Amino acid sequence: MTRGPLLTTAPLSGFGVEAVEASPEALPSAAGLLVPHDGEPVADVRHRPDRWALLMLLSGAVRRGVPVLAWGTGAALVGRVLGARVRPGEGEGAAEWAEAPRGATVERWRGDMPLLWRVGNVTAWADVPLPEELRAGFLTSLAQTGPRAPGSPLEAVGGEIALRVMLAAFYTRAREDELLGPVFAAHVEDWDAHLDRVTAFWVTLLGGGAAWRGNLNTVHTGLGIRGIHLTRWLALFREAAGQSLGPEAAAVLTTRAEAMGARLAQRG
Repeated sequence: MTRGPLLTTAPLSGFGVEAVEASPEALPSAAGLLVPHDGEPVADVRHRPDRWALLMLLSGAVRRGVPVLAWGTGAALVGRVLGARVRPGEGEGAAEWAEAPRGATVERWRGDMPLLWRVGNVTAWADVPLPEELRAGFLTSLAQTGPRAPGSPLEAVGGEIALRVMLAAFYTRAREDELLGPVFAAHVEDWDAHLDRVTAFWVTLLGGGAAWRGNLNTVHTGLGIRGIHLTRWLALFREAAGQSLGPEAAAVLTTRAEAMGARLAQRG
């Protein structure tokens, strides 16, 4: 996977390298993620949709194995994402901090507070400012880290755009096929909308979130699909995946398509 930009969840100055605003779309190719102290709430975010969105973004980064450096309230946010209890700061204006998450290695303590802890690809410093040695060490580790493994099957196939291109290629074949063409012609009127629905289905199936809600068996009820149709469907699907994607990405899709075909065959 091509290394992308260094992301940050809050504006930075004097960090020594350029960092761009973090977004869920940028996570799959991110080189790393900075979560600076911002002084905003961590434990009580009931009326802060912006903080919920930030927690979801951090959860996605951790799940994908993006290297994370967090400090101050940023460290507390990451700790919360990892299931740690968030504690109030001691003294007026003191920042909230997180207890050490399960599995974390605490390298430095300040009383009961884990000042420096690491777990997986996360490095967290509970105080501000961030020590220079942690900043420099994190940047050095990014330069030495190889390509990151995909965080989900959807990411492994190249994301939603690559998936949609492949599905469009499949349906081009299917519509022209002597066996499948008449079936689709009888039941699909709006092909753009159909492609949207099928793409959403595959996004959900490949771990990209709940883009599609429905029942696979109900969707195909009454279409007159038989074993011969499923066999042809799988053949065309394999062709489209093989020509649109690399071998490993194609295998991710075809394995799931074969399982889905077997399930439909049993129901039929």
